[in-house]
Amino acid sequence: MTAFFPGFALGLTLILAIGAQNAFVLRQGMRLQHVFWVCLTCALSDAVLIAAGVAGFGALAVAVPWFEAVMRFGGAAFLIWYGFQNAWSAWQGGHALSVDGTAPTSLRRTILTLLALTWLNPHVYLDTVVLLGSIAAQYDNRFAFGLGAVSSSFFFFFSLGYGARLLGPFFSKPRSWQILDGVIALTMWAIALKLLLM
Repeated sequence: MTAFFPGFALGLTLILAIGAQNAFVLRQGMRLQHVFWVCLTCALSDAVLIAAGVAGFGALAVAVPWFEAVMRFGGAAFLIWYGFQNAWSAWQGGHALSVDGTAPTSLRRTILTLLALTWLNPHVYLDTVVLLGSIAAQYDNRFAFGLGAVSSSFFFFFSLGYGARLLGPFFSKPRSWQILDGVIALTMWAIALKLLLM
């Protein structure tokens, strides 16, 4: 469990950043359209990417001794930069979620759109494969860390999809996005500091 919970916490923190994928899930949830399949597609995509990161980076860390240190400092640098992005977004403000266009779309078109938002986004590879993979290499039980990260994806996406009706009014206010971005920035910096001090 000492590796599971850090994996769960980091996975959840990375997913919390509201990007195109999460906004799409929120909108689908608010429209009550294909919610289960949308959530499952996101969670399974994350699971595949996390597994690739944990397995690949774990093997490299064992084979190349200096690789672990490079990825630890690289991961910390990425988290610091990622935190500044969210801090800047919080400072700028002005974001709000709107559900425009309520015409129903087919399941096939919905899933294809979601797959494009997920797999064609370079940040998803940095977050799941590179960052989670490099941090997982710091733990003796990488499997538990990866399981924690995968569990956070299932927890988050299904909570987001089915809780969208409750979250909709909250995310329609720009101030809410500023608070969320600020919390994400502070969390990213805290994780980066922990990596640097390991």
